[in-house]
Amino acid sequence: MNISFKYIAPFVFGASLVMLGCGHSVPADSKYVDSLANVYPCYDGAAIPCNIAPLDFDIEDEADEYLTRIYSDKSEILVEGSFVDIPESDWNSMLNESKGDSLHIGIYEKHGDEWRRYRTMSVFVSPDTIDRYLVYRLIEPSYVTFEGLRIEQRDLTSFATKTVYDNMAMSTGDNGQCVNCHSFQNYNAGGNMQMHFRVANGGTLVMHGDNIRKVNFMSGSAISTGVYPSWHPTKNLIAYSLNETGQNFHTRDIQKVEVLDYASDVILYDADKDVSTYVAHDSLEFETFPYWNHDGTKLYYCSAHFKFNTDDVDTEMADRYKEVKYNILSRDFNPDTNTFGQVDTVFNAASFGKSATFPRESPDGRYLLFTMADFGNFHIWHKSADLYVKDLRTGNVRPLREVNSNDVESYHSWSSNGRWIVFSSRRDDGSYTRPYIAWFDSKGNAHKPFVLPQGKSGFYKKLYKSFNIPEFIVSPVVQSSRAMAEVLKGEADVVPLNE
Repeated sequence: MNISFKYIAPFVFGASLVMLGCGHSVPADSKYVDSLANVYPCYDGAAIPCNIAPLDFDIEDEADEYLTRIYSDKSEILVEGSFVDIPESDWNSMLNESKGDSLHIGIYEKHGDEWRRYRTMSVFVSPDTIDRYLVYRLIEPSYVTFEGLRIEQRDLTSFATKTVYDNMAMSTGDNGQCVNCHSFQNYNAGGNMQMHFRVANGGTLVMHGDNIRKVNFMSGSAISTGVYPSWHPTKNLIAYSLNETGQNFHTRDIQKVEVLDYASDVILYDADKDVSTYVAHDSLEFETFPYWNHDGTKLYYCSAHFKFNTDDVDTEMADRYKEVKYNILSRDFNPDTNTFGQVDTVFNAASFGKSATFPRESPDGRYLLFTMADFGNFHIWHKSADLYVKDLRTGNVRPLREVNSNDVESYHSWSSNGRWIVFSSRRDDGSYTRPYIAWFDSKGNAHKPFVLPQGKSGFYKKLYKSFNIPEFIVSPVVQSSRAMAEVLKGEADVVPLNE
């Protein structure tokens, strides 16, 4: 499909106001300004799903009056005021009739006695729907403050938000918690999810519908409990990394902090048999970020070859952290026998002097999306981090220039139909990650992304939290926060590690 955004030429309706009902009217006599109005968020040029919530935005210019006209070839919506709060029912009707076509946004501002009409903005309405829900963690971009965070679920077709778990539910005084790494099996189609809880009452909650169990993977030679998870799409198996991590803080670097691996492995947890086994366990490799392919016949993970030369690993890593380069590897998996094949190199980023993380295969098995930066694995702090895609049929690897910005692009996930990607980006201010969404069409082309719409004026500029680990799901989370808290109060079952 070729997408072309129509150029809307300046127009004049005559000497009178054109009345369009509800007291609104379009100024017929206005001065055309050949630039976009100062708005945030700016959606101009983006491709949007045909079932997304209204693209509300703020007009940030100072003016006496404001009027916004949102229109298609078949209908229009007029909104007064500097906050463009689009009625949901009218918006949904307009999206439904505009699939495969463009919507246009005309902005008028009145300064004294003069109306000004700015260059028209346009968005393309893709006929591809987006999954209804997005789950993410809200957290301050801080290094020591972690208690005031929560996991939230957003309905992408509206502005409805539900708190999945509030980290303050059981935090008392020094007994603080850190909830992280939510993960779902097959887009939560069956209601199965897991989350980690650190510090007080720590453990991993593995949830099958209303059945919630608290486990701990710290057994045998395991260097840590489970960290980065990936749930097999059909079987009751979860791959985890085990990580010994640390942080270094920069005093003269625009990148404020470096999160480092000192050791890491990958294990497979069989929840039916309640046992775990090693998948990747090499003392000279940092192995992390496991992720299943679309049908569960392959496990991707990242691995960096690194050998310490001294016993003072903290000092040595502080000096050599830029040498750590992760490649993307994989092992074939037989779901009938739960056995793995040989290790294959999917993408050798180190050969290009780069480091690749977060491999995510598209639901149709055609593409592999990943993040690549100059070094390391915690790319959310790396200004050089961009999204790349590998065509698994042709082997071609390319940066997603249509999506990338001059700042951080990091954690990402596919929608269940493979037509949308969501990713964390710091492009707005360099400090806070926001969830951006981009259309990935059937020909493998990405399109200009847009930030997740919000229904409140100044939402992102008033919210001093980052959006972390955005994950699409097709069914809402069924587990209650209270039920999770009750299970957390108990002891964790230690999962034995078969070595």
